[in-house]
Amino acid sequence: MIFGPTPLEEARGAVLAHTLRLPDRVLKKGTVLDAGAIEALRAARHAEVVAARLEPGDVPEDEAADRMANAMLRPLVARSRAATGRVNLLAETAGLLRVDTALVDRLNALDESLTLATLPDFSVVQPKDMLATVKVIPFAVPGDALHVAEAMLRGGAALSLHPFRPVKVGLVSSELPGMKEAIFENGIEATRTRIEALAGSLLPPERCAHETGAIAEALGRLRKAGAEMLLVLGASAVVDRRDVAPAAILRAGGSIEHFGMPVDPGNLLCLGRIGEVPAMVLPGCARSPKVNGFDWVLERLFAGVPVTPKSLMRMGVGGLLKEIETRPLPRGDAPRSAPVAAPRRPRRVAALVMAAGRSRRMAPLNKLMVADREGRPMVARVVENALASRARPVLVVTGHEHERVEEALTGRPVLMTHAEDYSEGLSASLKAGIAALPPDVEGVLVMLGDMPLVSPAVLDRLLSAFDPEEGRAIVQPTFRGKQGNPVLWGREFFGAILGITGDVGARHLTGLHADRLFNVEVSDDGVLRDFDTADTLKGL
Repeated sequence: MIFGPTPLEEARGAVLAHTLRLPDRVLKKGTVLDAGAIEALRAARHAEVVAARLEPGDVPEDEAADRMANAMLRPLVARSRAATGRVNLLAETAGLLRVDTALVDRLNALDESLTLATLPDFSVVQPKDMLATVKVIPFAVPGDALHVAEAMLRGGAALSLHPFRPVKVGLVSSELPGMKEAIFENGIEATRTRIEALAGSLLPPERCAHETGAIAEALGRLRKAGAEMLLVLGASAVVDRRDVAPAAILRAGGSIEHFGMPVDPGNLLCLGRIGEVPAMVLPGCARSPKVNGFDWVLERLFAGVPVTPKSLMRMGVGGLLKEIETRPLPRGDAPRSAPVAAPRRPRRVAALVMAAGRSRRMAPLNKLMVADREGRPMVARVVENALASRARPVLVVTGHEHERVEEALTGRPVLMTHAEDYSEGLSASLKAGIAALPPDVEGVLVMLGDMPLVSPAVLDRLLSAFDPEEGRAIVQPTFRGKQGNPVLWGREFFGAILGITGDVGARHLTGLHADRLFNVEVSDDGVLRDFDTADTLKGL
């Protein structure tokens, strides 16, 4: 490729290196100069341009990127079209990404014109997530180098995506005298959340005494119930491979393959097997939702990637997950994909609590003022759930009996906006709330004031899933496949919401923008339960 100042007489077919603004048109960088473009340059008194001229054997940037991407395609890996020498590789399903780092390194060392950037090996990805990007640096590359690159990529698997399988998991939770009930509940819920996030299901957990025989019997019952993976959450931490819980795996007819892992938190994980069923004794940190070594092992097993003593011992680099003052990590908020990678910048998403309705179906009561056993009005409980989530700011839209609503929320750090035309229907209140949002919010979580059972944990799961660049610009919860509330809307939809009229919300927009919609399946039916009649109120 010849690059540099080029006389117009020699510029036909060359690639323009820099954008040029002419009196009657703009010639953009990358334009292949034809006769019309050259005449326009002459008319603008240009005698030459900075351009790239291809030589025999050179391959244009888009064609080169296109050929490299095609050589990388594997099952469940899709690609974008080539543009400006770039092609993105995308996930077609949720799963675990494997990257052949040695092959990627060899490819990037082949020629400076060809580059490949990927996510870290063992990243957890969702549908439409970008896995890698091919970028051709100059306007053309030598054909010989491209041929070698294609052969390297076809001969190996730079990327492979392993989809998560719907594994049935059995959990034994052992107990010692005096243990608090919350310890069991937290451990079971954290385990259930992990498993369901990976497309699995948790069988009814077994509780038993922290004794080898009792745990072994519980493991046997879970195997008979169809468990494809067995977990033991012991009442006390394992300190040796001959301790109570590992010994229970042996008594149940299994074996211990490895004790310990170089990941902190998560050091005390014990890996075993009963027949073909993986069996693990979990570290104490598994009771917490924060990322730990158990997450890494679980992700691989759900993706069908073997976990061996050798693979455990190779987790040390990047295995320091514990927060320290000089290097905080948002472990509680981080997705389980590549926790060693730098966390994404948190999105600023507001919570919009709709509290303007007239409660016509519960008249003469105002449903939002109905108090729970602790004396909190329903709207206060909804607002407290919003405040306990990561959404900020929390904005409340008032209308009917707005003085009572405002008084019920006294002392809570929320913003208020009054919908003067609230009687015209839900859309009027919704538009008033959207119009009052700060200009720098990237999205809004629209919460209904009569849905007090939507927990802060569910709200934070919706916030974590929100990623407009990856196609998740509308996020809604589902329970057993049924769509629920609240719905999180990206800023790109604010204009459409402001155009809605009548006593309707924005739900119909999800059908018009299905390609931007992402469903988050939750284990709590609170996302379906509103309380707008006297009969439903009895259930609360």
